[in-house]
Amino acid sequence: MIRIQKTQEVEPEFFEGRNFGDSIDVVKTVLQTVREKKDEALHTYSRQFDAANPASFEISQSELKTAADFMKETNPDLYKSLCYSFDLALRFAKKQRESFDDFEIELEEGLFTGQKNIPVDRAGVYVPAGRFPLVSSVVMTVTPALAAGVKEIVLCTPPRVHPDDLEKAKASGQKCYTGGKPYADKNIMAAAYICGVNRVFAVGGAQAIAALAFGTQSIPRADVIVGPGNKFVAEAKKLVYGTCGIDMIAGPTEVFIIADKSADPKWVAADMLAQAEHDVVAQSTLATPDEAFAKQVAQEIEVQLAQLPTRQTAEQSINTYGRIIITKDLDEAAFLADKRAPEHLELALDDTKERERIIQTVHNYGSLFIGHDSAEVFGDYAAGLNHTLPTSGSARFTGGLSVRMFLKTVTTLRAKSGSKGAVASAVAAGHLGDAEGLAAHAYAARLRLNSQEEGNA
Repeated sequence: MIRIQKTQEVEPEFFEGRNFGDSIDVVKTVLQTVREKKDEALHTYSRQFDAANPASFEISQSELKTAADFMKETNPDLYKSLCYSFDLALRFAKKQRESFDDFEIELEEGLFTGQKNIPVDRAGVYVPAGRFPLVSSVVMTVTPALAAGVKEIVLCTPPRVHPDDLEKAKASGQKCYTGGKPYADKNIMAAAYICGVNRVFAVGGAQAIAALAFGTQSIPRADVIVGPGNKFVAEAKKLVYGTCGIDMIAGPTEVFIIADKSADPKWVAADMLAQAEHDVVAQSTLATPDEAFAKQVAQEIEVQLAQLPTRQTAEQSINTYGRIIITKDLDEAAFLADKRAPEHLELALDDTKERERIIQTVHNYGSLFIGHDSAEVFGDYAAGLNHTLPTSGSARFTGGLSVRMFLKTVTTLRAKSGSKGAVASAVAAGHLGDAEGLAAHAYAARLRLNSQEEGNA
């Protein structure tokens, strides 16, 4: 049963980042081995961790097309939903791209400064395929890269036994079948084709992050790496940062709901369980000033859990990390939400001036879902928003995955000889160089100043 507590009973640890074990030593070894032995190491780790160790890693475009055609024929609803999700996400990402302007401005007479937004050359995308192959993550990671104008998108996902090799794999009796054709989860392959991914590789885990960061004989080195994964993938991304860019270090998913009696307890309970079923360490929180409503939600969670196919995971998450907080009022609920800085923040409130005030008050969240009908699961799948979002309090300082991740905002300077601005900058730079004891800096500035004065003579 989910715990119900008053605001003053909330433990300080609730507002801190959550840590679920240290995998750094294992991951360091994986990264170093892949860096040194490249494809050989990838084969070694596939044999150790995966169900298949294909003879080569790249899945052909014809194989991806076959997967997409199969989905279109056998599961047209899923195919249409993926296409719809991709269309919305790409349109939203293109609108984001428009907000990154290139410009040049004359700050002082003859002194022109500017900025350019340049896409990276190659993006690496990781898509996990464990208990829940995250087909929607293909859409969410690829579309902002496309909208940014990235030239090449490379995707890695764990290997599966190819259908042509199933009989051989069964006959071999091996835990990991070695030597077959490269293959992956068929829905992930179909999504990759729908989204226009350039190259797909059947490589998973921390070793895939290493391959994308350092490059191997088969897998090209990426400029940035994005996408979710388990604790080993997250640790690998953290360690390769600096060699390449990364989107974020994502932890267990979380939702924080602010609601009052205008909300439907069934809807709120369903939204909390939608997060809880992700992982036993996922965190679902409700803050409400209405104690009777809180009890209704708690009861409804139990009713829905009894019918949930993912009950084992969701129930453990709810019982261990879930909570309902009874607050003094909605303002206190908003204060707690901002302090927690959740991945997803829902305002299950009627459209009133009070709700508008709460919208203006909160500012620490990955995505904000406003009103009863704005279900968080819409953001997960098909509303244009990106579902790759900051967790464990990191929404205090960063937002979710966007076009920004794939753009380098660089600056330019153009100075006109003898102009007022160029002379003033040379004079100031000379004095500042003297003050810092950097004589060559001061000299380089004054050379320009002398040249400009001679030119004006």
